[in-house]
Amino acid sequence: MRIREAVEGDEEGIARVHVDSWRTTYKNIVPESYLQQMSYEQRAENWRRGIGKNALYVAEDKNGKIVGFATGGKERTGNYDTDRELYAIYLLHEVQGQGIGKKLTQAIAQNLKTQGFTSMLVWVLERNPSKVFYETLGAQPIDTTMIDIGGEKFKEIAYYWGSIEAIGG
Repeated sequence: MRIREAVEGDEEGIARVHVDSWRTTYKNIVPESYLQQMSYEQRAENWRRGIGKNALYVAEDKNGKIVGFATGGKERTGNYDTDRELYAIYLLHEVQGQGIGKKLTQAIAQNLKTQGFTSMLVWVLERNPSKVFYETLGAQPIDTTMIDIGGEKFKEIAYYWGSIEAIGG
């Protein structure tokens, strides 16, 4: 498995992971109609515009296929004692549980560290079965909020790392 910064041309692979991982992770959690309306083309266009704007790393398998990604940058609300946020981390279902998510999170943390930042948070759906992943990396829940997905309300939990150094362990 290789972790590297995303470059132009990666958007279709990132989009495929984004859509497919939502469809497996959030099946029976968010409305099925929402999952089915997600399109590779729309996500690819979003990622095409986003590459180079924030920290964005991909995980490739031995054949060069993108199987996961993570992205992070400025904390979006300004309401917390951190100024950095892990925006998203997604892996194809078949590669979960192999340590790839940890490596991607560490890549984002290292990127932030080189910029002089020391803490970050991530928002996770309360019903996301993978939320324990953040806890095993040392994140602590600090807040909750409600968000709308496909016309339904869902609780999100903010997990916080007071020191991104801890993620490296």
